[in-house]
Amino acid sequence: MNLGSISLPYRRYALGLLLAVNLLNYIDRQVLFAVFPLIKIDLHLSDTALGFLGSAFMFSYLLFAPLFGWLGDHWSRTRLAAGGLVVWSMATALAGFVPGYRTLLAARATVGVGEASFGTVSPGLISDFFPKERRGQILSWFYVAIPVGSALGYLLGGVLGQRYGWHAAFLLVGVPGLLLAIPLALLRTPPRGGDDAPHPDFNHPLPEGEGKDYSALFRNRAFVCNTLAMAAMTFAIGGLAQWLPSFLHRVHSLDVAKGNTLFGATTVIAGILGTMAGGWLGDYWQKRSGKGYLLVSGWGFLVGTPFAVWAILATSLTSCMSAIFIAEFFLFFNTGPLNTVIINVTKPAVRAMAFAINIFFIHALGDAVSPSIIGWFSDRWDLRSALLITPFAMVLAGLLCFVCGRFVVKDMAQAEEG
Repeated sequence: MNLGSISLPYRRYALGLLLAVNLLNYIDRQVLFAVFPLIKIDLHLSDTALGFLGSAFMFSYLLFAPLFGWLGDHWSRTRLAAGGLVVWSMATALAGFVPGYRTLLAARATVGVGEASFGTVSPGLISDFFPKERRGQILSWFYVAIPVGSALGYLLGGVLGQRYGWHAAFLLVGVPGLLLAIPLALLRTPPRGGDDAPHPDFNHPLPEGEGKDYSALFRNRAFVCNTLAMAAMTFAIGGLAQWLPSFLHRVHSLDVAKGNTLFGATTVIAGILGTMAGGWLGDYWQKRSGKGYLLVSGWGFLVGTPFAVWAILATSLTSCMSAIFIAEFFLFFNTGPLNTVIINVTKPAVRAMAFAINIFFIHALGDAVSPSIIGWFSDRWDLRSALLITPFAMVLAGLLCFVCGRFVVKDMAQAEEG
């Protein structure tokens, strides 16, 4: 099969299906944070223990990503993605029956295993369906699931948790994923590399050792700098995403349902607008400069930083939510561009592993540790003071984007040489 044999309607169907699965990915991931206040009261947890529930997911997610990345370069990407969907959906649903903290911790760690399978193979798979010059916009459509899915996780978790308890919230959001597993497993796949595929039957993995120099990824300066920038961003956005609903509950006295509904609505609007604007503007500037994606992301981080500070320090709810909206807009602004950089600077034969290594480091250095760090500081200071470490990470992310721009043109050229 070659790329030209796949019709445009089928490519759009593939985009829609993968978007729907990614939507469930983030619903099941974020629902935990919506019910944090309920779990804290019910299980009598400290903020440190509460934060580790989010970190446990991330630790398993990042630890299993390299395994699934290797498998993604050697085996069927759609079957790996479908298997991961089944695992994380069942683990989320089973969290609705856990009796205590340890079993809930195990369930959330298992969700990380399933989502690692999907996360390593899906970006490269979806980019292969469309031309190179549209990658930023296409990946922005795919990653719009982050704000929308996150918002739905907050909304569903808040409303269901308030009405029926946190166990019911996990059960009800976990079941729908099982319905999409079979369509995902049966999805036709394009050649690896899409338009860049070096020969027509590149739909199948290359023989062992041919073109798969994984160690070269660590010598790829653009890939390394881009990954470090994404790690700093993930530290900030992971900490904010996990603790802002609790921040609204404690500092601005909103109940769980109202706080999550307000934060979820803000996230979905700011996230959609920011993600789509970043993808469009990234493609626009990339046509004019080989480092266009990085310029868009770098300035997005720096512009959004003072609004993150304002959101945390604001005394009125209106000012706080206005600043959260703007800060989230510029945080999501980078999503399409930075993921597109990974694809552009790596060869098709190693892209699943490239995303696996990226996932490992952005979460190991980012949101696997930031929720627990913020929780630890919150226990010793207060939540507002603890959250102030996140804007510093945003500044670092912006600066690393500009450093990455020094290497990206050369590394893109090397990737295109095959």
